[in-house]
Amino acid sequence: MQAPPYADPEASRQDRATGFAELLEAAAAAARALERAGAARQEEEGVLSLAVPLAPLDPLTALPTLASPADEGSGGFRFLWDGAPGLCLAAAGRCNCLELSGPRRFELAQRFSSLSLSRLACPPQDAPALARPRVLLAFAFFDSPLQQGTGAPGVQAVLPRWQLSRQGRHCWLRLHRVLGGGVTARSVAEELWERARLLERHDGGKALTEPPELMVNAQASSWHAGYRAALEQALELVESGELRKLVLAVRQRLQLDGPLNPLQLLAQLRRSQPGSCRFLWQQADGEALLGASPERLLCLSQGQLRSDALAGTAPWGEPAHGLLRSSKDRHEHELVVETITAVLRRAGLTPRRPRHPRLARHGSLVHLHSPITARLGREQGQRLLSLAEALHPTPAVAGLPRRQAMTWLRSLEPFERGHYAAPIGWIDSEGDADLRVAIRSGILRDGQLDLTAGAGLVRGSRPERELEEVALKLGVLQQQLNLATEPAPPAAARW
Repeated sequence: MQAPPYADPEASRQDRATGFAELLEAAAAAARALERAGAARQEEEGVLSLAVPLAPLDPLTALPTLASPADEGSGGFRFLWDGAPGLCLAAAGRCNCLELSGPRRFELAQRFSSLSLSRLACPPQDAPALARPRVLLAFAFFDSPLQQGTGAPGVQAVLPRWQLSRQGRHCWLRLHRVLGGGVTARSVAEELWERARLLERHDGGKALTEPPELMVNAQASSWHAGYRAALEQALELVESGELRKLVLAVRQRLQLDGPLNPLQLLAQLRRSQPGSCRFLWQQADGEALLGASPERLLCLSQGQLRSDALAGTAPWGEPAHGLLRSSKDRHEHELVVETITAVLRRAGLTPRRPRHPRLARHGSLVHLHSPITARLGREQGQRLLSLAEALHPTPAVAGLPRRQAMTWLRSLEPFERGHYAAPIGWIDSEGDADLRVAIRSGILRDGQLDLTAGAGLVRGSRPERELEEVALKLGVLQQQLNLATEPAPPAAARW
């Protein structure tokens, strides 16, 4: 399909009519193919997937228009994947979804993704990779919450109703709709065309150009006492040899002075964390997971897989150079590299890694970083989430041995990790995928923001330094979100 005439503000009415006629013809042909395939499989419902190119839009600022409250199909779900200047993706509404907990969550999420994408009826188009249909994924750190009905489910997977994607100057809008019950190929084409026209009139989201100006009660001292006690117990486990490493996290609650739009926070993170991937996962109840992850669990593009070993942290500036000379930080980092490469070898791959880590800056923090790559066959790519299951959680966010470390985290951390340090991302219709580790993240709900950060403990770790590292990560995230903080009343003693 040619670029639609509404991408050009001077396009004539006749050109617009021609463009819509082409879209309608493609939709009808795809619907007929879907009907034939459904009859062969004895299925009554099928999903039509239509896409049109747009003039360049910023998915971050266009998301409120994409997820219009007047759209009865929005379902309250919103997603943002902001890798600008790479892929930027906004999504809204649910066409199909999965939510479950339990030890088979990766396997069932893979099955859901494969079936959802393979059964789409997509007209043949000269569409780039950025426009492919995607299933969106958000895992929890543990496969199930401690108590049923609390915490995040083991996995949430969504085939969105609306998908707006941009990379460089290319921008595409896609719509997924289940046919039947009054929904026809023509009505889907009309819905897509009208939403494209609505986005065409979108003014760029001027309200997001300024950072939020809110004074926040951070209760900054409330986590220290409890964390120190748990930290000392964790260090005993490491020094005794029961654990080789443990990443102990802390949660800090910020009481906001007023309501806060998560897109404002993401716009601020785009400015302060340009090298990270910003993300948003927002459910209908208003709870929003947001953050800026510097760490890939795995990324697959055209058969090339990449995973990041990211461990060892220092503030930007002179202290950062000490990371490369620190035996403690180099040892902590090497444990992560060894574990990732071992997992990939057991999967039948041949991983490649640099001989030495490099320094990677993300905002005000610097980390030791080793990218690990491997070639993946097509059959292996079809089981991508089983590979993600083998990698998650890496020693960068949990510990070693993994099973024992996970058990101790349940005991030592007095809160549900939820989505913190868990995989979040997408899989597309050609099997390419990007899953990030949800660190540098927070949960925004009902006038409060919960931030989580952790420190890796190995032999030679010192309590004061680990306390400083956690405080540094929490403070940097608050600063990068442009949130002013006040000290908490001394009565607060829970972390």
